[in-house]
Amino acid sequence: MDFKTQVETLLQAALDENPSLFLIALHIGANHAIKIIIDGDTGVSLQECMRVSRAIEHNMDREEHDFSLEVTSAGVGEPLTMIRQYKKNVGRKLEVTDTEGTVYTGKLEEASEKTLSLSWKQREPKPSGKGKITVSKTKELAYDAVSRAKIIVQF
Repeated sequence: MDFKTQVETLLQAALDENPSLFLIALHIGANHAIKIIIDGDTGVSLQECMRVSRAIEHNMDREEHDFSLEVTSAGVGEPLTMIRQYKKNVGRKLEVTDTEGTVYTGKLEEASEKTLSLSWKQREPKPSGKGKITVSKTKELAYDAVSRAKIIVQF
């Protein structure tokens, strides 16, 4: 079994032990530098990162392959890349850029298998007369129309 396949097999076995965890990215450099980014339906604890790391490291032969290993969770500032990430963040504020470059900032109301729905309030000129009124807006986007989406952290 080649190095990459061995890492992938061990990683999948470690993720199968906790079905709420899922893989965001796996990078293996030419010098066998392994970087794994995981996420979970209810977040990822440090203990889970350590468990996944140990499941791989303790089952690899360092005499056969010299490697470095880093297992991290997807940070709050990282872009959302999977439908499962959108679903776990329903109710949070997102900044979504579509493929045409339009930016929408609003609350993620729904995340289905094909689309996401945002809502926000916006000030607009009154239909008649002077002044502005606050209106509620919604936007539904297909995932393939999203070029970037990230969580907005509010303090």
